[in-house]
This record gives sequence, C-alpha cells and structure tokens, in this order.
Amino acid sequence: MATAYAESTLAQLYKVRNDEGQYRGGPAFYIARGLGASWAGAIFSVCLILAFGLVFNAVQANSIADAMEGAFGLPKLVTGIAVAAISGVVIFGGIRQIAKVAEIVVPFMAIVYLLMALYVLVVHIGEIPGVIGLIITSAFGIGEAAAGFTGGLAAAMLNGVKRGLFSNEAGMGSAPNIAAVATPHPHHPSSQGFVQALGVFIDTILICTATAVMILLSGMLVPESGVTGTQLTQAAMQVHIGSAGVAFIAVAIFFFAFTSIIGNYSYSENAMTFLGVGTGMPIMILRTAVLAMVLWGSLQTVGTVFDAADASMGLMATINLIAIVMLSGTVAKLTADYFAQKKAGREPVFEAENFPELKGKIDAEIWSAKR
Repeated sequence: MATAYAESTLAQLYKVRNDEGQYRGGPAFYIARGLGASWAGAIFSVCLILAFGLVFNAVQANSIADAMEGAFGLPKLVTGIAVAAISGVVIFGGIRQIAKVAEIVVPFMAIVYLLMALYVLVVHIGEIPGVIGLIITSAFGIGEAAAGFTGGLAAAMLNGVKRGLFSNEAGMGSAPNIAAVATPHPHHPSSQGFVQALGVFIDTILICTATAVMILLSGMLVPESGVTGTQLTQAAMQVHIGSAGVAFIAVAIFFFAFTSIIGNYSYSENAMTFLGVGTGMPIMILRTAVLAMVLWGSLQTVGTVFDAADASMGLMATINLIAIVMLSGTVAKLTADYFAQKKAGREPVFEAENFPELKGKIDAEIWSAKR
C-alpha cells in the first residue's frame, strides 16, 4: 500500500497534458522529469509495453478461457476469438471509452464477488479461525513450506511475492499510468496516492484473502491434482453454492479479466505517448499485437502464461522501485504538506511555489488552480 501510494503520488506530481488536453504520466515521466533520466524512462516504457500490452493480457485471456471452459464447456479458441473481438471494439474506441467501461464494471463486479464471499464466510464462520491459522503456519512454518514448495521457505516466499505482485501490481509502475490521468480531489498529488493505496487493500486483503479462504473451506485444494487457478476457484464455489457457483465465477472472472485487458492496453498506450509514437501506424500495430496476444493466451496453459508474465515484469519493477527510492524525499515532503494542511483545517491544495526544487520539472500550470 505504501509503495502504491508513493508511485501514484509521483505520477500525479509529474503528469503533463498531451496535445488533446488529456493528462498523461507515470513512472516514465517521473523518471525522466524527476531524475533527469529520459533514457531510463524509455527503457521502462518498452518494458511496460511488452509486459502489460502483450504478456499480461495473455494471462487475463487465459483466465477467461479456463473459466468459460469449466463452466459452459466452450472451446478455448471460441472464447479467445470472442474476447479479442470485444477487446478490439473497446480499445479502438480510445482511452475515454476504456475509462467509461471500467468505471461501471469494476466496482460492480468487486461488490458482487465480495457479497458472495461474505455469504460463504458467514455460513462457515466457525471454521474461519482454523483456516486463517493454516494460512499463517503454512506461510511461515519451515516444515510446511518445505512440504509444499520445492526449495523450502525461500521458494514459498518467492512464489507468494510473485503472485502478490501480479495481483495488486504495487511497485511495478503500471497503476501510476492511470493514476496520472485522474483529476484528484482534494487537488493535491497525495490524494490520488491514497486512492491507489486503498485499491491494494481491497484487492489483496479483501478479494484475494476471501478467495483463498473459500478454496480452503471447500476441501478442493488437493496436492498434485492438477486443478489450479480459475478452475480451482470454480470447484470451490460449486461445493459452497452448487453448480451456480461455477457459472458465477466464470462471469466474475470475465469482468475482472476483461477490464484488466483494456486497462493494460491503456498503460501501453500511455508508454507509446512517452516514446513519441502515440498516434498513427505505431498505435495500430500495438492494438493488433494486443489482440493477437489475447488470442494466444486463451489457448495456452496456466503455467506457460504465468512463466512469461514473471519474466516480463522483473526489469520493469526493478527500474520503478529504484526510481521511487531516489524520489522518496519528494514523496515524504508531499505527504507532510498534505497532512499539515489537513491539521490546519484546510482542504489540501498543492501549491508549486512551496516546492522551489521542482521548478522546471513539473507542469505548474496544472496545479495553479483548484479543479
């Protein structure tokens, strides 16, 4: 949550306006403008395009295809073609269309999924302490970790970090690209940082924990069974609420993964803008490649697409985390400024003149008036 706060606050601070008057920003921008390292921003942008525009969209398409096959018996090829077609309609509509779709679907799907999880947890309320205890002892008990993961505790921790990073993306430098597009309220960079931190809490502490508990309560997690990922969650829901649970998960996964696909595309479009190739033929090539990866991912195994995702996000996260550390003094000063104004009973407003060290590095006109 702290990492998500820092990167999104920086994205707000160093954002710019493009020729169409839209905000653009993210790690590439605060690396280039805040650290004066345009070359590192360019490397980050290329990594982001490869990771989110291409590989991660294959992972999301794979989740949808698995869910539809498990629930309705649909061939993966059919699902892949359908998802690619729908994604094409949305991404060719531009970033405003992406925002409109996401802002309606994402809150709805999260609330419905959490309500379903809450029902299951209430029904099994007496068993939850034992399940939470099992999770904790399995995570930190050397014997349990050695039994579950080749390589012992270190391998268990590595697997947890990789999946957690894929889940909430904090520190990877993806979410700041969208955080920069927002107009925060109150009109201060820290405002959007707190929103992103809350998003990590909802995703990982609420949604992912609820899913894990439901799976463990169902008894469907069987070592060496080969049932993993989406189909494991479907099997668990079938135990809890019957065959309707399988269809419910398929629909929920579709909305979760589909909005991720269009969001991932918007990240890569933002990176293209930074590289100076955000219009014309380069964007058309990107969009075509995104749809091709959606189709490819729907046909692959879970292991194949996750291995590709793990490889692609390593360099991207490394560059971003180094930049956050180097700019941590600016984050600390922004945070202190925000809370000082709150303590004084004022609505926080960012005033560029109070940060003379940022002169020439930020677009002060963006912050010159409350929006």
